[in-house]
Amino acid sequence: MDSRRAVIVLAIAGSAYIVAVLQRTSLSVAGVMATERFAVDATALSSLAVLQLVVYAALQIPVGVLVDRFGPRALIATGATVMAAGQVVLAFAPDLGVAVIGRILVGAGDAMTFISVLRLLGAWFSPRRLPVLSQWVGTLGQTGQLLSALPLSFALRELGWPTVFAGLAAVSVVVVCAVALGVQDAPAGHERARAASLAVALRQLGASLRLPGTRLGFWAHAASQASATMVVMLWGFPALSVGLGYGPAAASALLSIVVIAGAALGPIIGVLSARFPYRRSNVVLSIVGLTGAAWAVVLLWPGRPPLAAVIALLVALAVGGPGGLIGFDFARTFNPPASQGAASGFVNVGGFATAVVLLLVVGLGLDAVSASPDPASLYAWESFRVAFALQYPVVAGAVVGLLVARSRARRRLQEEEGIAVGPLWVAIARARAARRAARTTRGRAPADG
Repeated sequence: MDSRRAVIVLAIAGSAYIVAVLQRTSLSVAGVMATERFAVDATALSSLAVLQLVVYAALQIPVGVLVDRFGPRALIATGATVMAAGQVVLAFAPDLGVAVIGRILVGAGDAMTFISVLRLLGAWFSPRRLPVLSQWVGTLGQTGQLLSALPLSFALRELGWPTVFAGLAAVSVVVVCAVALGVQDAPAGHERARAASLAVALRQLGASLRLPGTRLGFWAHAASQASATMVVMLWGFPALSVGLGYGPAAASALLSIVVIAGAALGPIIGVLSARFPYRRSNVVLSIVGLTGAAWAVVLLWPGRPPLAAVIALLVALAVGGPGGLIGFDFARTFNPPASQGAASGFVNVGGFATAVVLLLVVGLGLDAVSASPDPASLYAWESFRVAFALQYPVVAGAVVGLLVARSRARRRLQEEEGIAVGPLWVAIARARAARRAARTTRGRAPADG
């Protein structure tokens, strides 16, 4: 483990995830162009992204079971192949119906990638490195979003829709070749943690879902990541470019802040997760609170919010991605290696299923409050102000689920392992009392001697 070959496997698997994110978010900067190309309104446009994410979320548990049975290498290569097919379909789609088929294929291929990469890391690297390493891979994977926000936006203007999406398909073909040549499921001489059959994998899934720690990971992922996914997948670009009037180039540059800030802050979240394993949920709740406050400032600002407030919001959203990855850390620590694929798949459903709901409610909100389907009216900031506010009750529901699952997970820890995890203020008070006692003991030592 942690060998030079492991670094090569990490580089290839990480690149596969970067390309998957590029394919996933490739529609974000093409949203306005897609509205005109297919002559659709906001609700119909959101259906492209929504169906893609529905397929992604729906396949997470089946893919997790398949990863546990057949190994991550096969799933990563298959996913890249399916994404390539989807982008070819989208490149030459004559209408919205065919375009939907393309995005469904992209969602299906994307669904096979990230949890397979996480499973691969668990086989090639030591457990002490995994929390920080998972944050690095998950955060740097968002470079794919950066590629879609800047070069892809420029390429669409210069080269046109068919050429760009056909080119994206070719990139996934390169990934298939790299995985086939350079990736193995586990180091030579190490046992591969696979289920003996699909029936065994399904039984392992059932056992995993009964663990409150697995459900805690689900809700942690849902609460922290969904808002950021909604913005980068579709609604951030029209809100910035048309709603706030920054224009396509500036909007693409602003969306890149989510990637850059996430890359900078993700490792810090990983260190906190590794150092304070019994306080990981507090980190998630802090991130959700920060994001909610940043949205409130932007949405309640009279008139057009200042650029500084918008940038602060994007930075807060950037932290949501690493916060969501803590959910996978729950899956890893509460489940045995042989069932971690299915557990991670279930966790991944949380953030993306919630993002599907947010994509839909924002699209419906825009259509409900806009005066006409013309982009200038549909994407007016006053319309976005109302539509974005609809996410608050959805995220609040995820927070309630997190709190319930956390209570049950802590109760199970105490019953089975004798570990009592109480409120944070109690832990702080105990730590301060211990430090005072230690200082008192040190002060008495000479007299006692």
